[in-house]
Amino acid sequence: MARMTKARGKVARRLGINVFGNPKYDRLLKKKPYGPGNPKRGRIRETEYARQLKEKQKVKFAYGLSERQFRNLFYKAKAMKGVTGHNMLILLERRLDNVMYRMGFAASREQARQLVSHGHIHLNGRKVNIPSALVRTGDVVSVKEKKSTELLMRRLVSENSGRSPAEWIDVSADDLKGTVAMLPTREMIPSIAEEQLIVEFYSK
Repeated sequence: MARMTKARGKVARRLGINVFGNPKYDRLLKKKPYGPGNPKRGRIRETEYARQLKEKQKVKFAYGLSERQFRNLFYKAKAMKGVTGHNMLILLERRLDNVMYRMGFAASREQARQLVSHGHIHLNGRKVNIPSALVRTGDVVSVKEKKSTELLMRRLVSENSGRSPAEWIDVSADDLKGTVAMLPTREMIPSIAEEQLIVEFYSK
């Protein structure tokens, strides 16, 4: 996506949730549990449209997509069989940058996206530098065999060892690789927004 220019702290406060994964935004929300501006004003009553937009923004910012990318992904999910909202979240989870994040090999999706873009990651033995590439069942995500890359990745894995890998990915931290054991179901994906409101937003 295009480089994000908005202050992430203000975005997290406006949405009322840490969508970026970085613990510093949890501390910020605890310190300032209100939106940007005058805290004495309180929160303005939201319209239905505002609620739908807010839920969409939560997911869009969390996964680091541009508006065009997000809209295109939604319509792809809508064309698939099944529940549109569930399909949308599953497609987002299958992105290579998100898989790196879910493996615990990056502190945030933004960091994971940078690792993929810089050519540090291999998919089934081949270098892939497209963060939006979708993984399939049986795919193997590994680290480029280069000493400097391996040292970097082992440091990141150690720093993120407190976060458990997603249950649909078999991770070997020692080998710096992960295998997609199955595609995620909706129940396996942590909720950060009401996806049905996003469906309603795009269905107008």
